[in-house]
Amino acid sequence: MTDPAGLAAGAASLPLIDASGGLETPLLAVDLRRGAVPEHVLGDAIERARDGDRLLVGVTGRAALAPAARALAEALDLTLIEGETQDDASLVPVPDAEAALADVAAAVSAHPQAALVLARLLRITPALPVRAALDAESFAYSTLLGGAEFARWLGARDPRPEAPPVPDPVLLARDGDRLTVTLNLPARRNALGRRLRAAMIDALELALLDDTVKRVVLEGAGPVFSSGGDLAEFGTAPDPSTAHLVRTSASPGLLVHRLGERAEVRVRGACAGAGVEIPAFAATVRAAPGTTFRLPEIGMGLVPGAGGTVSIPRRIGRWRTLHLALTGAPLDTPTALAWGLVDAVA
Repeated sequence: MTDPAGLAAGAASLPLIDASGGLETPLLAVDLRRGAVPEHVLGDAIERARDGDRLLVGVTGRAALAPAARALAEALDLTLIEGETQDDASLVPVPDAEAALADVAAAVSAHPQAALVLARLLRITPALPVRAALDAESFAYSTLLGGAEFARWLGARDPRPEAPPVPDPVLLARDGDRLTVTLNLPARRNALGRRLRAAMIDALELALLDDTVKRVVLEGAGPVFSSGGDLAEFGTAPDPSTAHLVRTSASPGLLVHRLGERAEVRVRGACAGAGVEIPAFAATVRAAPGTTFRLPEIGMGLVPGAGGTVSIPRRIGRWRTLHLALTGAPLDTPTALAWGLVDAVA
């Protein structure tokens, strides 16, 4: 662990790749509890943080951060603070900062390539237009598809059968100027496989083309809105380049974004991956009580690939998005509401 002065002096600027091609200390913790820092030192620390290769995690206690320290926290990839702070998206409130740091460090140690790619991606996607940010996310995702961490996950999992065809993977219901789009694969927790995804895209494109549709409600049949991508289809693309073109040429999240104020998503159950990422594009997200939200992709050696590095930071900030993805832990409904991941609980 270093401190702002150490960061300013170059603690995070040592070579990341060692002589054998391995990663050398991918995560560096920065202690923000050590009192006042001279302004010129703080400025150097902020500059080093913005240009650094490593994943930088700030650690602080229950005391409120001074404005200067908050400026540094904004430059770091995330900062762990003890307490219930909700008003600053750059701060991740935790009961015990040291224990939370250990959890983050363990996740980075287990999947350092995916963690570093995600941290760097989240530094740029909030500043890009949505379409360009989705391209950046997809480039990163395809890079990791060819990596050792994803190959290890793919080789260790049990084979899963693909979902059988169903007559109506998506149900459409028109009521005046409202169109309700229902994901209709409850036996698979509405996992977004090829067929369900294609039907969902058709429905959303229909809504975009019809000016008489003033409101689009997206929901899922059964107890779960969506459990994310269908794991049976992970790793089945012919190659990473094709996978990139498939993701970017037909993105449900982009269509939800283009619907603008017309889009409302109603979520419930244990939402994961794309089941969190796509709803976050909507103007309004309503969650049933007890809904949870989880991003499991880092544990697969990947980053969120359904638009989550674009949509979620625009709601809760890049820092809390990174923490949610690194830990893979479920976020409960009250916290999701307090952070802005959902707009209402009903």
